[in-house]
Amino acid sequence: MDYVLIWAGLMAFAVFAYVVLDGFDLGIGLLFPLLKRPEDKATAMNTIAPFWDGNETWLVLGGGGLYATFPLAFAIIMPALYVPLILMLLALIFRGVAFEFRWRAETARGQRRWDLGFTLGSFLASFTQGVALGALVQGIEVADRAYAGGWWDWLTPFTLTTGLAVVIGYALLGACWLIYKTENGLQQFSRQAAWVLTWLLGLMIAVVSVWMLFKQDPYMNRWFTYPNYWYLSPVPLLVLVLGLYLLKMIRSGGELSPFLSVIGLFFLSYFGLCISFYPQIVPPSVSIWQAASPESSLKFLLVGAGVLIPVIIAYSAYSYWVFRGKVNEHDAYH
Repeated sequence: MDYVLIWAGLMAFAVFAYVVLDGFDLGIGLLFPLLKRPEDKATAMNTIAPFWDGNETWLVLGGGGLYATFPLAFAIIMPALYVPLILMLLALIFRGVAFEFRWRAETARGQRRWDLGFTLGSFLASFTQGVALGALVQGIEVADRAYAGGWWDWLTPFTLTTGLAVVIGYALLGACWLIYKTENGLQQFSRQAAWVLTWLLGLMIAVVSVWMLFKQDPYMNRWFTYPNYWYLSPVPLLVLVLGLYLLKMIRSGGELSPFLSVIGLFFLSYFGLCISFYPQIVPPSVSIWQAASPESSLKFLLVGAGVLIPVIIAYSAYSYWVFRGKVNEHDAYH
C-alpha cells in the first residue's frame, strides 16, 4: 500500500469538502447586501445557522492533516502564503462573531453594522482563499527544502483573478443553496442571481484554465501531449455540459438540482486542478513523496483518521437530515 497516495487522497477530499460545505454559507454572506427585506436576510441566515460552524471542521482537518502528514509542504506553503492565510482566518473569526452578534443587536442600526461585518468577513475569506489557490497554482519558489521567495510573491494579477473567481463561485453556491432551502420571493431572487452568476463563473473558469496553462510548462504538457488529451478532454466537455444543465435547471424550476450541479462544477474544476498538479504538492518542485512524513507516522495517523473522518461525515450527514426541508420567515435562530 502506498500510504502517501492514501493521505494525498484524504487531504484532497478534506479540502474539497471544506470548499463545498463552507463555500455555500460564505456565499450567503456575499449575497447579503443584495437582500433588501430584513425578513429575507433573517431567512437566508437561518438556512445556514445549524451548519456553518460544523462546515469549518473540514478546514481544521485539512490544515492539521497537512501539518501531520506532509510537514515539508506545510513548512513551505505557510511562509509563502502567510498574509492571505492570516487574513482568511481573521475574516472567518470576524464573520463568525458577526453571525452571532447580529441576532443580539437591539437596534436596526446595530444589526446593519453586523450585517456589514458578516458580508465583509465572507468576502475577505472567500477572496483570500482564491488568492492562496492562485499563488499555489503559479508556483512557489523553493531552495534547500525551504521557501525562497519574497514577501509579496503571492500578489499577482493571476492570483487576484483566481480570488475573484472563488468569490463568484461561492456566491453561486450560496444562491443555489437558497433556491433549495427557501421559497417565494427569496427563491425567485436566488434564481435570478444564480442565472447571472453561472455565466460569470463559466467565464472565470475559462479564463483561469487557459491562463493557468501558461504559468508552468508541466501544466501545458499534462493537458496537450499525446495521448493525455484523449484521456483528459472529457473534463472540460463535462464542465460545459454541466454548466448548460445548470442554466436549464435554474430556468425550469429545479430546486435541489441546481445546487448539485454547482457541486459538480466545483468537483470537475477541482479534479482538473489535481490532474495538473500531480504528483506535485508544492508546484513546481516538491512532490507528495518528498513532502510526506515517514511511513510509520502515516500508518499511525491513518488509524485515527479511519475513525475520525467517518464520525465527521456521519454527524454532518445527520445534522443535514435533521434540518432538511424549507426555511421560512417564521423560523428563528437563537
